[in-house]
Amino acid sequence: MKKIIELQNIKRNFRVGEETVHALRGISFTICEGEFVTIMGTSGSGKSTLLNTLGCLDTPTSGEYLLDGVSVRTMSKPQRAILRNRKIGFVFQNYNLLPKTTAVENVELPLMYNSSVSATERRKRAIDALISVGLGDRLEHKSNQMSGGQMQRVAIARALVNNPAVILADEATGNLDTRTSFEILVLFQKLHAEGRTIIFVTHNPELAQYSSRNIRLRDGHVIEDTVNTHILSAAEALAALPKNDED
Repeated sequence: MKKIIELQNIKRNFRVGEETVHALRGISFTICEGEFVTIMGTSGSGKSTLLNTLGCLDTPTSGEYLLDGVSVRTMSKPQRAILRNRKIGFVFQNYNLLPKTTAVENVELPLMYNSSVSATERRKRAIDALISVGLGDRLEHKSNQMSGGQMQRVAIARALVNNPAVILADEATGNLDTRTSFEILVLFQKLHAEGRTIIFVTHNPELAQYSSRNIRLRDGHVIEDTVNTHILSAAEALAALPKNDED
């Protein structure tokens, strides 16, 4: 199996006044291509710091981080930005879409930073990505004309458009109601079935039932790393929801 993420004894310390906060205390794990991993932990567990590290938004104090075989820790900020743009598709809790901008324009955005992609190719790839998340009929809709679930689908299409090595989702169902959350989970399971590598950071323990592996953090340590041998179907859970939720 191809290794997409390799963390080797990652530590991250912050200075807060006179104190040193040890946010990550020696995190090590490997994520291979095609895994769907949930990373869980309560507030203060180190989840956000780990997310920022995985997303190349922050560098560890010590330890080694390899993303798709490339060592991240010694990179400059501009080098990290290019790697992040090419290798990681981000999906955020609050969607992070540009307001008053169409779905296609939002999805095109990551490709703007890649001069080798022409405007025609950029638009084609954005449209293909939106069709793949079920929004082929919403291409020219703006963010303020869409529901939360539709905006999150645009965000997922934007994450896919660069064909990244890994999709990094931060509480991607956190702002959605139950039905819409399961619709988004169905989409993530579909992407996983297509061979995508997904890391889903969440505080909701229920979501671990729908991923292939679960990593739990506490006080900057990995306290559990388990493979899910019985992955539940989000589509079945969605079908079983009471219909009156839609009203």
